[in-house]
Amino acid sequence: MRSIVVVASMVALLIIAGCVSPGDGSDGGVGNGTTVDIESGGQTYPAYTAAPVEGGPYPAVVLIHSFNGLEPGYEEMVDRFAGEGFVVIAPEWQTFEQSPQDDTMEALIRDAITYLETRSDVNASSLGLTGFCAGGRYTMLFLPHIEEFDSAVAWYGFPYSGGPANGTPPADFIGESEDPMLIIHGTADQASPVADIYQYATDLDAAGKYFELKVYQGEPHGFMVQDGQLSESFVAQDAYGEMVTFFNRTLG
Repeated sequence: MRSIVVVASMVALLIIAGCVSPGDGSDGGVGNGTTVDIESGGQTYPAYTAAPVEGGPYPAVVLIHSFNGLEPGYEEMVDRFAGEGFVVIAPEWQTFEQSPQDDTMEALIRDAITYLETRSDVNASSLGLTGFCAGGRYTMLFLPHIEEFDSAVAWYGFPYSGGPANGTPPADFIGESEDPMLIIHGTADQASPVADIYQYATDLDAAGKYFELKVYQGEPHGFMVQDGQLSESFVAQDAYGEMVTFFNRTLG
């Protein structure tokens, strides 16, 4: 079993190492999702969504998939997430452009929030954001800008990159961040070197911004969804649990 490096901090940084069919959480927390339409910028984006079977209102999470698209693994994650007591929506942000401008993406995420706010099963005052790869960068970028979000989980993101559309690096907005963020990364990530994540953590800490960091020794970029499928490895299951726990604490 690979060793796990956990770094959590605010001051004490330790760097050592419309209609919806609700999900069915009765089968190991796996729900049955559906696709809805999100209108944004005069275009219609499909978005995969799932929700708990009944009751509510529940906290909601916007999930931003990786640069590889909304693969089946992300849909399965949305279903499982619904089984944990969250309404989750994952817009297919590459529907019209492989590398949209950051303002196009921000508008889409805001419009996904607008959709969530129309749902009676959503607690609109308890919203989270999570994203993977390019979605991790967007998560770091949008948490300081979109006031509706209360917390975020950024998976193997790119804090010092302008992205493929040459936007502004998320690290430039550290001073504007007011909400807690969990950062999840692997030490063998070649696309986004872990050294950049340690530097980002250092910069967040210096600015007095609350964050938690979990680093998995030996894990590569994209370790949660591999070959399009949700990984069932020990690390993937542990990391998924970290995300759910974090959102339960910060959105509950």
